[in-house]
Amino acid sequence: CWEVRKRNSSEWCRFVRSNPDCRLDGGFLDYLEGVFCVFPPRLLPLAVTLYALWLLYLFIILGVTAEKFFCPNLSAISTNLKLSHNVAVCSLTSPLHGVTFLAFGNGAPDVFSAVVAFSDPRTAGLAIGAVFGAGVFVTTVVAGGIALVKPFTAASRPFLRDVIFYMVAVFLTFLVLYFGRITLGEALGYLGLYVFYVFTVVLCTWIHRRHRGDGLAPPGPWEPEMPTDAEEQESSGTNSGDYGEEYRPLLPSREPSLRILATALSPLDYRKWRRKPWYWRLFKVFRLPVELLLLLTVPVVDPDKDDLNWKRPLNCLHVLTSPLLCVLTLKSGTYGLYQIQGVFPVWALVTLVGSVLAIIIFITTNNEEPPKYHCVFAFLGFLASAMWINAAATELVNILRTLGVIFQLSNTVLGLTLLAWGNSIGDTFSDLTMARQGYPRMAFSACFGGIIFNILVGVGLGCLLQMTSSQLVVKLEPDSLLVWILAGALGLSLVFSFVSVPAQCFQLGKAYGVCLILYYLAFLCLALLTEFRVIRLSAA
Repeated sequence: CWEVRKRNSSEWCRFVRSNPDCRLDGGFLDYLEGVFCVFPPRLLPLAVTLYALWLLYLFIILGVTAEKFFCPNLSAISTNLKLSHNVAVCSLTSPLHGVTFLAFGNGAPDVFSAVVAFSDPRTAGLAIGAVFGAGVFVTTVVAGGIALVKPFTAASRPFLRDVIFYMVAVFLTFLVLYFGRITLGEALGYLGLYVFYVFTVVLCTWIHRRHRGDGLAPPGPWEPEMPTDAEEQESSGTNSGDYGEEYRPLLPSREPSLRILATALSPLDYRKWRRKPWYWRLFKVFRLPVELLLLLTVPVVDPDKDDLNWKRPLNCLHVLTSPLLCVLTLKSGTYGLYQIQGVFPVWALVTLVGSVLAIIIFITTNNEEPPKYHCVFAFLGFLASAMWINAAATELVNILRTLGVIFQLSNTVLGLTLLAWGNSIGDTFSDLTMARQGYPRMAFSACFGGIIFNILVGVGLGCLLQMTSSQLVVKLEPDSLLVWILAGALGLSLVFSFVSVPAQCFQLGKAYGVCLILYYLAFLCLALLTEFRVIRLSAA
């Protein structure tokens, strides 16, 4: 499909429509046909600008969905399954919660993007570039930024454990790329390695706690410090998707259902709006449409609230809207528009069943007390938010492929830049904020712990879902020298940290941070020079 730009502009549309390689699998919009058929050639810059803005908004959708809806429901599910904490230990200190549910919540955009990209051999380079590119970015720019913001003493044993596991994962991926394929056993090996990593984290934490005695003791020299209960409550109060409970009345009062619905659907807190700076308000305006749609379609259960975030009229509406969202976004609406016996569409059946269930729930419950089965809404919210993320990730991959065709860029360079930066920007701000608030060890540990989940689950699950009973091998052939530079740069950065951090007695300061950031800039320059063929292999 790259050949389209080499042809006369009058032939662009016919070439795109007749070339099978220009067909975008999945997604609601055909971006290639839009830019080459809808827009005239002289308005190509306008089309690119609109696509860039839409790309930015897709990253906002991914971030808002993961932060406000996906992660809270995951936390609620883990609490209901009694996986997050016991009587004495708060949820953030649970190793199983941190390396499974928390990692899944934080890495959801990366993993979904990788799974979507691996689903098509033409966009597999996007997944490789994003997984490796995000790894280089997080382990250099983010880790270096933490050391610059607040010098600290790193947690030695967790750091060495995470770096060793990550180096093993990178080495496995390097071998897969070298042989150009991944088998069923190797894909399962990725997932098995992550299970082994989880087991190692849980076992090491259990041994450490038993050695020091049960309960929470002050953090040792190799354990990241944790927030206190008060700080935990304060920090968790804003991630539950609640927008109108900041100013709760002292005395409970019975509100009519219509007012509860209007309050629950309002993504804007006017008191908070007045005291925020102008740039926060501007960003909030951009987020309002997607937040409103998410509030309409995704229920959120908050175990930290007395009423578990039970909003009777809105939750009854979710019984209708969430399943409808799922069938209309699965395979880009293919299943939702399917007609049973050629007469009755699936979406109409889902609407009918959902409406009946919503009426029954509304009649049998009240506004003040959540029903005993309210935890089911956490699973429904998890599924609905996952479908939102999957739909946004599909559009994201398709629009990146379109930009690659327009600018004649490889999928690998788009993955290691735009896709990696977009998926990592949320982690960057959260880790740097955590470091400024006095928790640099925790932020530094998150740099290495989170990306282990992304590479092992992203590559393993992405390739596993692509396999069929007749095809148990997925081809992953590197399309350029850039893939090897990317893999080598990630491996070299890990080796540098693995050697230099213990050499500094795990005391990381500004010199370490500057070295990591300079390393990333040098890598980025080398990658771009390779992409534009300034650096190339000699044809020997």
